[in-house]
Amino acid sequence: MEGAVTSGLLLALCWALAPPAGAQEGLCYEQFGAGKCKELLGEDIPQADCCLNPTYGYRARAGAPCQSCRQAEWSDWTAWGPCSVSCREGVQRRSQTCLGQGQCSNGPRKRWEIQACSLKDCCPAMGGWSAWGPWSSCSVTCAKGVRKRIRSCTEPAPICGGSCLGPDTDTQSCDTNQICPTHGNWGSWGQWGLCSATCSPEGAGQKPQQRRRRVCNNPPPSDVPPGLPCSGSDTEAQACPGVPFCPVDGGWSNWETSSLCSVTCGLGRVTQKRLCNNPAPQHGGKVCLGLNTRSHFCNTKIPCPVDGQWSEWGEWSICTRPGYTGNISCREIAGQQRRTRVCKGRSPDGKRCEDSYIHIRSCYNMYRCNLEGQWSDWSSWGLCVPPCGKNPVKSRKRVCQPTYPKFSMVTQRVGTTGLVNVSFWGKPSPQCQPIDGKTLEVEEKESCLNVPPCPEEEEEYDQPLLSLTRLASPDLRATAGFEFVEEPDDV
Repeated sequence: MEGAVTSGLLLALCWALAPPAGAQEGLCYEQFGAGKCKELLGEDIPQADCCLNPTYGYRARAGAPCQSCRQAEWSDWTAWGPCSVSCREGVQRRSQTCLGQGQCSNGPRKRWEIQACSLKDCCPAMGGWSAWGPWSSCSVTCAKGVRKRIRSCTEPAPICGGSCLGPDTDTQSCDTNQICPTHGNWGSWGQWGLCSATCSPEGAGQKPQQRRRRVCNNPPPSDVPPGLPCSGSDTEAQACPGVPFCPVDGGWSNWETSSLCSVTCGLGRVTQKRLCNNPAPQHGGKVCLGLNTRSHFCNTKIPCPVDGQWSEWGEWSICTRPGYTGNISCREIAGQQRRTRVCKGRSPDGKRCEDSYIHIRSCYNMYRCNLEGQWSDWSSWGLCVPPCGKNPVKSRKRVCQPTYPKFSMVTQRVGTTGLVNVSFWGKPSPQCQPIDGKTLEVEEKESCLNVPPCPEEEEEYDQPLLSLTRLASPDLRATAGFEFVEEPDDV
């Protein structure tokens, strides 16, 4: 708890201090999620100013990894990757990345898990072709055509999605020794000719004409035997579809501020707008080039509030019965126990944690009680361990589970007339028939198959976002009247 308070105090002081000359400046982003920075707020911004808001992201230089302004924490596990083989058993991998300031537990910036997988129980086997069938008749009645024959993939048939190599159809040319007539067909229309004018002012006169032609050559009609000529005209004319008015290109108006600073703490944006109306584009004229809005960052120099968050619940206390001098272990005598949690990370102006810091329940003390037991079913296969080492192994277990006595699972709360639930507490001593000489736990292990090597760990950027050297610098002076105080939460 003392380390968490010290860390929170250093972070709050860094927010409140003016950056010294020569402080590291980089790129500040309004959003950080899934290890990525979004919505660039500005460049050449001191990292201490950017991290006044703990939801922002910071990049020390272009191309450097993006870091969260919050304290370091593990990202969500990625989705499981593809199976290492397409048939029978292989493995698949997923990873976590340490995001934020400082280091996560276990040291490295990335960690991996692998598990066994199987996309298909069998692997494909190729089949064999039968003999070719007889040739078909020629495909045409004049000139040259083709005939074909087929075969089947049945000697033997493929299994498990296999196939035969090569085509199942064979073709060869055939000649009827008869000449076919060729009928004429038009080629494509040529391009339309130019209009007599390219543009005109409003109120222009009659539209000009334009023409295009085509040729009977696709193919031309044969002479022997005689083919039919093309039907229709080889020339087409039309009025120009509309001579355009001469274009007027658009021009930008002056920039005008359209919003105040977007935030009341940390860094925000100020937006400016302009209109394409000086003049407006007309008659196909070009629109204004560039954007109609722009923004630049604004600095409130005020740290953003950080709300408190509950820690995980602590361990349950020993199950005892207040005021009772006898032994309640292994007996149907209800006791009480409690567990607590801590509200962490709240800045002075942040919200306090909701609900209570303490949890009390009724219990039966089963610690080291001799109870009848029964063996559980085999558990699912666990993860392959080690995930990135040599010869990873997976395991599963059966455990001796206790059969708890049929005590009443409700009791009267002390000092009230209402009923509350009762929970069994403590690790009993279950008694099961031995399996291979084991009475509490049986474990089975197997090697993981087809395990590829782990990918190289991504290059880490070793420049911390908040330097403790800067925090200790005599050039930094505390803002007058600001002090970070850890206050107890209401219960």
